[in-house]
Amino acid sequence: MSDQHSFETLAIHAGNTADPLTGAVVPPIYQVSTYKQDGVGGLRGGYEYSRSANPTRTALEENLAALEGGRTGLAFASGLAAEDCLLRTLLTPGDHVVIPNDAYGGTFRLFAKVASRWGVEFSVADTSNVAAVRAAITPRTKAVWVETPSNPLLGITDIAAVAEVARAAGARLVVDNTFASPYLQQPLALGADVVVHSTTKYMGGHSDVVGGALVVNDPDLAEELTFHQNAMGGVAGPFDAWLVLRGIKTLAVRMDRHSENATKVTELLTRHPKVTHVLYPGLPEHQGHEVAAKQMKAFGGMVSFRVAGGEEAAVEVCNRAKLFTLGESLGGVESLLEHPGRMTHASAAGSPLEVPADLVRLSVGIENGDDLLADLTQALG
Repeated sequence: MSDQHSFETLAIHAGNTADPLTGAVVPPIYQVSTYKQDGVGGLRGGYEYSRSANPTRTALEENLAALEGGRTGLAFASGLAAEDCLLRTLLTPGDHVVIPNDAYGGTFRLFAKVASRWGVEFSVADTSNVAAVRAAITPRTKAVWVETPSNPLLGITDIAAVAEVARAAGARLVVDNTFASPYLQQPLALGADVVVHSTTKYMGGHSDVVGGALVVNDPDLAEELTFHQNAMGGVAGPFDAWLVLRGIKTLAVRMDRHSENATKVTELLTRHPKVTHVLYPGLPEHQGHEVAAKQMKAFGGMVSFRVAGGEEAAVEVCNRAKLFTLGESLGGVESLLEHPGRMTHASAAGSPLEVPADLVRLSVGIENGDDLLADLTQALG
């Protein structure tokens, strides 16, 4: 499959080849642990054991690389498994990483509670401020970690500008592209060294699979990551890989609808008297709007807002919603809402990454937009 095809075409066809035995147009699920070899050391198709490689996972990894414009894609059992593999590949004890001041709670926990125990240090910076990133870098900084849009405050980082700063310091730029998806934003083309995904979210898109991914261009880094992926073992299983690959086929169509519905939701929220602040990069008044408009195709389906009346009022909004399902995660076809301070970002409480107590996060789905507006209106009271 030529990378010259459009995104929509690559999403459907990249990595997907008809089954040579039956002609089935959808790649089969190779639910297998081991493979017959053509003599000692004679691997058939390069496969020997499914931790090392599996044809279904290979199809997904080729698809991921094509969509992000990268050389190599790697599929993992979860987004955090992908992040852990990346940290252990890039870093050694004594190294330093700059992370966002509103990073995903699971990412913060990985740095604060796991990586720190084997000697990796990190500093928190407002990555939407290039000067702040530059100031946070030390002689031991090996990576700058960015989420854009960020989770849950929807901050926007200028990927190209931060890539230049990281490169000048001899550090790699890692971009978590989960909120945008490769349909809306392609960080490698803007100078990033590594793209991270929780494929659980928009890539899978149906709230029925947990997975993660890394995509890179550097062949040496790809080789190291592949070694660590096999050595650590946190790989995507065949059925999980197949589900993500299935979900990706409709990614472009879904992201257009997510973005359309999110825009409608923000129009309601910005006018509502019980909402004090709306966080969405599609709003002209958003601090990162101009950068987002430059590096994103559209503004995505994630919206956060702050509720008048404080924490308990925000919790009540979550409890009153009916069509918006109260639950963690995001990126599925159904709309979700949550209270980050008590749910996804509870692990950041008391840290510099603690989120506002009156914050509600929405994952706006692809239902009828008017139905979503009606539910939010009644939930806000």
